[in-house]
Order: sequence, then C-alpha cells, then structure tokens
Amino acid sequence: MNEVLQLGSEYFSSQFGGVPDGLWSAPGRVNLIGEHTDYNDGFALPIAIDKRTTVAARARADRLLRVTSSSFPGMMEVSLEDLDPDALTGWAAYPLGVAWAMSRAAAAGAPDGAGSGGASRMSGLDLALTSDVPAGAGLSSSAAVECAVALALNDLWELGLDRQELARIGQLAENRVVGAPTGIMDQSASLLGEPDHGILLDCQSLVTETVALGFAGAGVGLLVIDTRTSHSHADGGYASRRRSCEDGARRLGVGSLRALGPDDLPRAAAQLDGQTYRRVRHIITENQRVLDTVAALRTSGAAAIGPFLNESHLSMRDDFEISTPELDLAVAGAQELGAIGARMTGGGFGGAALALVRSDDAGDVAGGIARDFARAGFTAPHIFPVTASEGARREL
Repeated sequence: MNEVLQLGSEYFSSQFGGVPDGLWSAPGRVNLIGEHTDYNDGFALPIAIDKRTTVAARARADRLLRVTSSSFPGMMEVSLEDLDPDALTGWAAYPLGVAWAMSRAAAAGAPDGAGSGGASRMSGLDLALTSDVPAGAGLSSSAAVECAVALALNDLWELGLDRQELARIGQLAENRVVGAPTGIMDQSASLLGEPDHGILLDCQSLVTETVALGFAGAGVGLLVIDTRTSHSHADGGYASRRRSCEDGARRLGVGSLRALGPDDLPRAAAQLDGQTYRRVRHIITENQRVLDTVAALRTSGAAAIGPFLNESHLSMRDDFEISTPELDLAVAGAQELGAIGARMTGGGFGGAALALVRSDDAGDVAGGIARDFARAGFTAPHIFPVTASEGARREL
C-alpha cells in the first residue's frame, strides 16, 4: 500500500475504528485548453493529474451517513431519508450531495435504466476523505471528491452506473447542492483520465476521445503555478459569465454558443453589446483553439501547441475577464523564461496557471516565477509538475 492509501486507511481508523471495506480515489485535473466552454456545449481538453482524493468507506447496518475529512474539522451525520439538497452546506455538501444525487437516481431507476432496484440496497456508510489536490487552485479538488465518492457508492450500493452517468451525478451534486453552475468537464476528466493522454470532451454529445500527449517523448512537461489566490465556483463571477453566454446565444438565435463558429463573429459584433460580444468571442475562439490543439498534437507534437495556450490566456484576460494580476504575472513570467506556452487554467478569479516547458528548463522557469512574485509583493506561489494520470479507481 502506497503512502497516500496508507494515510487514507489510517485516517479512517482514527475516525471510525476498525478498517474500511475499501478505498477509492479520483484525481484532480488541469484543463490543457477549453475554458468555460463546457456549459456552452463546446469542446475541452482536460488532463487527469497525479494528485488525488481518496475516500475510505465502510457500509453500516443502519441508514446513517457519516462523513469526515482530514482537510476540515468536524464530522457530518445525516440519515439517507433526511438528505436535503437545500440543507447541505460547507465542505460536506460535496460528498453528501453525491449521496443525494445517487439516491435520487437509484429511486428513479437511474438514467437509461441502469441501477434499477438499487434503492433497496442502499445502506448507511462511514466515509473518510483525504486528499493532496490543492483546494481553491483551479485543479478541481471538488470534482475529485465527487468522483471518488461516486465510485465508492456505486460499488457499495451496487448501482451499476457507468462512468458517464457518474459524471452527470457529480455535476448534478455541484449544480444543485453546492450551487456552482459548472459544466461536466471536471467530473469527466476525473473519471475518464488515462496516463499520458488528454480527454477531448464534446460537451454537447458527451462523447469523449483520448488524445495522446507525448510529453515525455518530446522532452516537455507541465508546471502548475498555484498563485494561492483562492477562488470559488459558487461565487458570482462564474455565474455572471454563464448568464452572459446564455444571453448572447439567445440574442443570436441559437440554443448554445456551440452552434457558432469564427465566421459568425461579425454578426455577433453587430447584434450584441460590447461586453456580451467579448464573452461570446471567447467561447467561439476557445472552441476552435481546442480543436486546433488536438490537431497539432496529432500532427506536429507537443511543442507545436504553445501559441494556442498563449492565445487562450489573452482571451480569458481580455474577453472573458477572469484573470488576476497574479495569474497574469505567472503566465508572462513563464513565457519570458522560455515556456513553450502558458495560460491560466480553471474557472478563473484566482487559482492556478499552467506552463508547458522543456523538461530541462522547468527548474529555471519555476525559480524565475517565484522571484517575480517576490518582487511584486505577492504571496509565494506553489509551483509543481503534474503528469497525466489514470482516472478514478478502486484502490483496495
């Protein structure tokens, strides 16, 4: 048992006594490119990373759910009958929101008939969460929790849901219970990730395709620059961007911005106010950048995608207006220090940037960015490499 799993098992025993029935884990993610496109039915290219949340779980003889986390104080207890999406708050809303969404699916027979009769097999559970996914950094620590818990409950309750259905369960929990109007990208990446591959996600059809990255073979890697400026998807900035996109689609007469391409930009400029147009332009051009990045990876290799990463950051900074001074400094510093490409990643308003760097340059890039932050008087960033990892799995 590796150190992370040992920690999860020991934490469970310290909270509940005895040993768990099993351990499940799910990774955080970085989004290589394709930001805020998911709730616009567009394209995204996320990567599951080698930072994971682990849930140790054990079935109970009653209907009580008890959940605890090594990252937060206290233990939350609620019976399955009393799960109320409007009453779940704080950190526990994430795991208990998944339990609510899964119990709802089981009671209804689950999507496409999967898991029929599962409600009769649902027992109470003891759940203990541990994680090394940085919270608030734009690496989707929330989806890692949701997907680890969903996989555990799917096994222990014998619901038989597939991974696409589990992704929808996690999204429902985040939208309805947590109140964050996110799309399905984060959960899809956490559940479907593969080593050395990105996940090309069509957020309209929910069809996914693995895309070979070839980073190691090309002598390049990804650095995450956590600016330590926290963000929350439940805050108003994220929701206001989503409303702008939906308003733009309505005024342009389409169901979602996915229906529009670069050739539609002149019409959008003529029909929309300046701010709404800029929001729409980001989504349209970002969708195209995702497709261009995939094409470049397949034909020219990893070193060819830098311009698309750089253009994505400018679009998020100027058109979507979700960057921060810290993120802009991280991206500019990485570029000046020789990064192949760099951009902020995640929902914005804080969090992390990523830089695609030559492996031999990683130390110099990280050191230079740290010096830039110190000179600017910013909190020291947490800079670390990530590699594309396997998605959610049962560990024990």
